[in-house]
Amino acid sequence: MEPEIITVGLDGSAESLAAARWAADEAHRRGAVLRLLHAWILLAAQAPDTAPERDQNVYARQVVRAATDAVRARHPHLRIIEDLVGDEPEPALLRAAEESRLLVLGSRALSAWKSFVLGDISLSVVARAAGPVVLVRADAPGTPAETAVSGPRVVVGVSLSGPAPRLLAFAFDAAAGRGVLLQVVHGRPFPVRVYTPWGVDPDAAAEVTTAAENELRVALDPWRARFPDVPVQPTLLSDSPARAVVEAADGAGLLVVGRRRHGRRLAPRIGPVVHAAVHHVTCPVAVVPDD
Repeated sequence: MEPEIITVGLDGSAESLAAARWAADEAHRRGAVLRLLHAWILLAAQAPDTAPERDQNVYARQVVRAATDAVRARHPHLRIIEDLVGDEPEPALLRAAEESRLLVLGSRALSAWKSFVLGDISLSVVARAAGPVVLVRADAPGTPAETAVSGPRVVVGVSLSGPAPRLLAFAFDAAAGRGVLLQVVHGRPFPVRVYTPWGVDPDAAAEVTTAAENELRVALDPWRARFPDVPVQPTLLSDSPARAVVEAADGAGLLVVGRRRHGRRLAPRIGPVVHAAVHHVTCPVAVVPDD
């Protein structure tokens, strides 16, 4: 059986190098092949024996070589594919997402108050990719020590509005591979009937909370049976789903969120939960397309 491929999109930034290191750890854990991809529309066709001083692709090669050196220092025996693609970045990355177990991209910090931003290309790729996309910032956790049994938990946000098999399979598999706790978070604000002129009715709140906890338990039971060695912590928060995942992800090693599949659109859409996660969560964020 062919090994899985984990692809990193490189642009020469510190964020893409951090993404390469995170992806190398993941490839090492999975026994996968790491593909280092740099797409440049001006990539020139030239003979293999072209002299260095005449190499029109010198910058593109330097981008990939820097990532290879960083990864080799971390995992000297990892199988690596260096891939220079003569195309626009977005279509190249979307093709890579179809061909790979994971596509990993860097996420840039806006300022010291921990807000992060995706460029237009990354946003479109996250919204349209056929497979999971992981976003990593320059100082995100992910060293081998942090991904050991004693390392940070994996957090997954679930909506309970319908089955999410790809989302939960990804989250449970990620926790199992790391040997860590999986925290399953569901955010649901109290309905209007819980509130009274003097505040929250405790009996009504307890009734709503119990019903939601039962829904969450039923949704997780099949996955607990499938992954019996993964410790699971169901977490119900009486807040919006977006705020719930941002709050729960504090101190996590990985946040997993889902998005609805969409056809190709003029304006990519990622939804409020994914939007909040990729802009305000500091750990790596995996965005998993699901039906």
